[in-house]
Amino acid sequence: MKPAPFIRHVPKTLDEALKVLAEVAPEDGRILAGGQSLVPIMAFRLAKPAHLVDINEVEGLDRLHSDGKTLSIGARVRHGAFHKNVVDNPLGKLLTFVGHHIAHYPIRMRGTFCGSLAHADPSSEWCLVSATLDATMIAKSARGERTIKATDYFQGIMSTALAEDELLAEVRLPLLAADAKFGFNEFSRRAGDFAMSASLVTYTVKNGKIADAHVGVGGAEPSPRRIAEAETALNGQTPGDAAFRAAAEAAASAIEPLEDHQTTGEYRRDLVRAVVRRALENSQS
Repeated sequence: MKPAPFIRHVPKTLDEALKVLAEVAPEDGRILAGGQSLVPIMAFRLAKPAHLVDINEVEGLDRLHSDGKTLSIGARVRHGAFHKNVVDNPLGKLLTFVGHHIAHYPIRMRGTFCGSLAHADPSSEWCLVSATLDATMIAKSARGERTIKATDYFQGIMSTALAEDELLAEVRLPLLAADAKFGFNEFSRRAGDFAMSASLVTYTVKNGKIADAHVGVGGAEPSPRRIAEAETALNGQTPGDAAFRAAAEAAASAIEPLEDHQTTGEYRRDLVRAVVRRALENSQS
């Protein structure tokens, strides 16, 4: 199929882009960056925006910068930017490791980090990263700028706190402790498919005990999120099989799993149990 007719706007500055978006948003105007999520659903006419605001020529939105505390990721930064470490911190290694699990190479060279968050698919790896690491979203519009915490940003399947006239201009991820460990695991039916369940974990080890554990789960619920019950099961425990299994069991019990014609809730609980345990078992610094 082919997309429904639309008008493409190509602003050169951020102010121009926000002005155009304010004008066309009432007609279901959308932002176009990488297009790897939007264009396919347009082709199937699941979305019929009358206007596309193409931001690929807007200067400054491709900025990737660290101030020593956070990593700022602009709206035009591609998945492929993370094929190599972008910051001298465990976060850089984490993003490289996770990034290689996103779809296929051609998609990674075009799709964008912020575009993935704006689309908010429950299975998105970058959405899981943002939820697990407590990212801050920077939304801009002709009305001004606001910051949105990850806990407030994700609001359901492909639903976010962004207003129709707002551009997700930047995402800020806090750097990890220098001695932090991380692990990631996901399950999909075929390589490159959307994950049916995924987990990202980070923690440090202090005096032989786990501290500051973050356990995130994606793909199993309408939105990715941290699982407090699993973090409680880890903190203060000695790293190893007993603690990892307890955390995995806690995560599986805590979720409200999605169900569909192929997958039962119990099956997704089993997947969560497996991906959390494997993420912990394969954690690295």
